[in-house]
Amino acid sequence: MRKSKFAIGAAVVVALAGAALALIERGVGVIDVPAKAAPSTPTAAALPVPVVGVVKKTVPIYLAYSARTESIQKVTLLAKVTGYVQLQEVPDGADVKAGDLLYRIDPRDYQAVLDQAKAQAERDKAALDYARANRDRGTVLTSNGYLAKDSLDQRMSTVRQLEASLAMDQAAIRTAELNLGYTEIRAPFAGRLGRNLAPVGTLVAAAGVPLNTLVQLDPIYVTFDPSEADLARIEKAQVSGTVEAEVFLPGESRASHATKLLTFDNVVDAATGTILTRAIIRNSDFMLLPGQYVRIRLRVGEQPDALMVPQTAIGSSQLGKYVYVIGQDNKVEQHLVALGPADGDLIAVAGVAESDQIVVGNLQKIGPGAVVQPIMKTAAAKQ
Repeated sequence: MRKSKFAIGAAVVVALAGAALALIERGVGVIDVPAKAAPSTPTAAALPVPVVGVVKKTVPIYLAYSARTESIQKVTLLAKVTGYVQLQEVPDGADVKAGDLLYRIDPRDYQAVLDQAKAQAERDKAALDYARANRDRGTVLTSNGYLAKDSLDQRMSTVRQLEASLAMDQAAIRTAELNLGYTEIRAPFAGRLGRNLAPVGTLVAAAGVPLNTLVQLDPIYVTFDPSEADLARIEKAQVSGTVEAEVFLPGESRASHATKLLTFDNVVDAATGTILTRAIIRNSDFMLLPGQYVRIRLRVGEQPDALMVPQTAIGSSQLGKYVYVIGQDNKVEQHLVALGPADGDLIAVAGVAESDQIVVGNLQKIGPGAVVQPIMKTAAAKQ
């Protein structure tokens, strides 16, 4: 009985196995389980960067220096006569014209001396008139034999003495007039008055206490010190034409004053190898004051066909200055460059080609070999 049950179970298993084999052979009921796909690495997006083309142009060559301003004329106002300061006609710091009255010293003493000299001259003139008339009468009497020749000589001598006295009186009058005029201190040239040093009531004497200072502001010197090598370039530029100079005030990006006149000292400083040089510039707006530090640049020539890039495109590393250039497949290339003269926002460089595209933005986010998306900025290239 038990053997028959095992036989029946084995027959069922064999039958099921055969049916399954048949289904497999026919391709029925087979479930395909897809293999799990391997994870893919996401591709980084190319960074957009602004680029400009290289500009080819003729660029001026400048020599730039730190400079200081100096007054062409500066005087200390002193009294030439003794007296009390009676009046200060203009306030401290005033701009005055040549001949303007600045100070007045009490003139009464000098007016009295002038009046005395004039009175003395009048007295001597009256005596001279009488002496001349007496001489003329003596001449007639001597010719008629009524007067001795010696008496006539005495009359003529008296005339000459009185004429000399009158000449001395005239000189005394001129001296008194000069001294009276010195009580008025006037501006010897147009300029700006400084701080008052002798208030009203101060007793001043000839070449004693200074009253004030006066400096000329227009025109004015701009003084700087080029080296011996620069001096040769400047002189060479002067041979071909007048060197143009531009002066920049602190904080200015555009020159506010310009000139074409340069003067050199006659010796080179042996200690520094520089030579004192001056440019004379107009200062009609009085923006420049003596002693002020400014920048000056001299145009000494031109560089034709210079390759220019924006100054913002210049990077710096231990190897030197560089620019990023768009290479093949939009990969960034680093080109080391040598800088030349600047012209506004552009600067001349050596180390790029005229057809290169220069990266001008996102410089800190890229490096050599980085793949970028260049965005051309034609407007920037035309600046």
